[in-house]
Parts: sequence; structure tokens; C-alpha cells
Amino acid sequence: MKRVISSLLIATALVGSAIQPAAASDHHHHNNTGRVIAGGVAAGVVGGLIGGAIANSGPRYVDGPRYVEPAPRCWYEDRDVRNRYDGGYHTETVRVCE
Repeated sequence: MKRVISSLLIATALVGSAIQPAAASDHHHHNNTGRVIAGGVAAGVVGGLIGGAIANSGPRYVDGPRYVEPAPRCWYEDRDVRNRYDGGYHTETVRVCE
């Protein structure tokens, strides 16, 4: 129903803006040009408002609040690591995260 009414309003604004300059051109007076321009601008503004209202009237999907896990806290430490070949230990820098 909203779309039908808004479509009728837009059609009325467009037809009104098209008819008004044609009707104004029938007069042979040169001092009415300001009224014609103002009418065209007013019709354009009204049409823009109605068109903007129609464009923004659709459904909106908004995500609710959600929990986001913080990134893990990581650092580098020197640790003793067992050597594969001879069973001894050596020191390596290892990344450690919480």
C-alpha cells in the first residue's frame, strides 16, 4: 500500500512539473519566468524528498550485540628445548600465548 501511494505522489509531482512550464509558456509576459523556475525547483525538491523516503523505507537488518573474544596475548621467551640427536638441551626462543 505504501508503494502505491508513494508511486502516485511521485507521478503527480512529475506530471505537475511537466505541465507547469508548458502552461506558463502560453503567457506572453516576460516577467513570470521566476515563478516558472521556482515551481520547477519546488517540484524537484518534493520529488526528491518523496523518492528518498521510498528508497529508505525498506527493512533494515541489524545484528544484535555479540561477544567477540579478545586476541590472545603472546610474547617470546627463551626456553630449554630437548635436542633430538643427542638427548641434550639447548636454548630456543619460543612464542608463548595465553
